Amino acid sequence: MAEYKDFNTELIHGGIYGDKYTKAVNVPIYQTSTYEQEGIGEEVKWEYSRTGNPTRAALEALIAELESGTDGFAFGSGMAALTAVLSLFKTDDRIIISKNVYGGTFRLLDKVFDHFGIKYSIEDTTDTDTLDKKIAPDVKAILVETPANPLLTITDLDAVSAVAKKHGLLFIVDNTFMTPYIQRPLEHGADIVVHSATKYLGGHSDVVAGLVAVKDKELAEKIAFIQNSSGGVLGPFDSFLLVRSIKTLSVRLDRHVENAEKIAEFLSNHKAVKKVYYPGLKDAQGYEINKKQAKNGGAMISFELYENYDIKKFFKSLKLVALAESLGGVESLVCHPASMTHASIPYEIRQKVGITDGLIRLSVGIESADDILNDLKNAISESEVK
Repeated sequence: MAEYKDFNTELIHGGIYGDKYTKAVNVPIYQTSTYEQEGIGEEVKWEYSRTGNPTRAALEALIAELESGTDGFAFGSGMAALTAVLSLFKTDDRIIISKNVYGGTFRLLDKVFDHFGIKYSIEDTTDTDTLDKKIAPDVKAILVETPANPLLTITDLDAVSAVAKKHGLLFIVDNTFMTPYIQRPLEHGADIVVHSATKYLGGHSDVVAGLVAVKDKELAEKIAFIQNSSGGVLGPFDSFLLVRSIKTLSVRLDRHVENAEKIAEFLSNHKAVKKVYYPGLKDAQGYEINKKQAKNGGAMISFELYENYDIKKFFKSLKLVALAESLGGVESLVCHPASMTHASIPYEIRQKVGITDGLIRLSVGIESADDILNDLKNAISESEVK
């Protein structure tokens, strides 16, 4: 195979390319649970598909390469991926999480790992000086999203990495919103990157999956053991779908971001909009930091309307943009974080971190930007209380 250096080529030819047995350009779907062995005790590459499957292995090699890691792992969902990562910790360990994270992440720590005595603290990871002072002996890891879900808060990856290294902590980054096309946390000192591959990596709202990439072989061995032991692996067909989708990641995201930048500008200048959260706007929190560590601001936007606009009527008035959970598909989706994606976070915590009942989260699709804008304009107009 020819050598390549460009990321766009790497998306298509990276990892394990093609099939050496048939010369197919796509890795086939190895839809099998087990593999015939030559004899007792003889070493084999494939033995049982929970432990390893050629289609899944191609996806895992691809995400490792794209994230500049040593190894990758594919799971049945983003939460299964995060569960495997959190399984690295033990009773009385504490994990620091960002002030606003996906509600499922909070729920997993608060309602599941809490049963095993693994604790968490919510801290402002954008303030690294204060964060450094919050590191107690029981803290073993820092887990951040940047941009964070749903307020698109930006955390300085290099600065948090320095804090983590100073105290001997694992630094875990959820890179779902950006993908390795826009941001590569391992290159900024992270130890582990987690993705809900259901989102932009899958990109077509037709697969649920999770991916992990790690920086070194020591971590890889630990995650591999957990993956095989707990068994939350991604199946061959879904692995195939993800490899297929990742090939078009750059062209899709270029369109997503182009649309998002237009819509963020529109919202920031609209008389009905009280606040816009989008790291691609020059007056956004963390704009300069995001520009340093990411290619652009991504395609997620959150915003609030003024009080004289009925948010329920706004959602009802949308015709093109769908009210739905999830994000990152080719179609534009909108959600109400307080009652949907972040409902598992207690009300008082949501209020404290800024996830208000009036917050709207928009996943900008790749439709015509004019059509998306017109739908938003009409819905805002229809929602005005007169």
